[in-house]
Amino acid sequence: MSMRLLIVDDHPLIRVGLRTLLEHTFDRPEILEATDGHEALAIAARLRPDIVLLDISMPGLNGVDAARRIMTELPSCKVIMLSMHCHEERVAECLRAGAIGYLVKDGAVSEVGAAIEAAWHGEVYISTRVPTAVSKLLERKSNMTSPLQLLSTRQREILQLIAEGQSTKEIGYRLNLSGKTVETHRRLLMQRLDIHDVAGLARFAVRSGLVSLER
Repeated sequence: MSMRLLIVDDHPLIRVGLRTLLEHTFDRPEILEATDGHEALAIAARLRPDIVLLDISMPGLNGVDAARRIMTELPSCKVIMLSMHCHEERVAECLRAGAIGYLVKDGAVSEVGAAIEAAWHGEVYISTRVPTAVSKLLERKSNMTSPLQLLSTRQREILQLIAEGQSTKEIGYRLNLSGKTVETHRRLLMQRLDIHDVAGLARFAVRSGLVSLER
């Protein structure tokens, strides 16, 4: 099976471990690496991987939003999400974003190869660690709503950076926006989510999985 794979994780040990596993599982795969969501977007646009193994919790641009952007630009690309968590809502959010697979990082090593083979053939693969059946998740995903769906891609990105403790100036520099524009987005976020302080926005981002307290 000849394929081009992109591993996206901000932890070097995870990337090295996955690379070693993939090199021993498949016949001479071409393996690319990225350390965060923004780098993943750039590499995917330039080198067009077949399958992306994408960590959910990353600083700057989380995996779910990165997945949406990758699949918008590369509809044929298959994305498999990697997470420390097996909560049903987290899985459903990834399926809504278009992911074709979901792996829990402390699951069986053999699941990585199984998920990639499934994705290669256009089949959904959900880790056996997830307590809800795949069929139920797929049935429900079109009906499940999340407050995050009320937000634009830019608003989600700014919300994540706010929750990570970035100042207005830092967010503006990172996203090439003026301070006034960042403040306008923050005000709109508060209005749309009915949250009225920065601490509340941060708590919402954590509950929604945009950022993790474990980092």
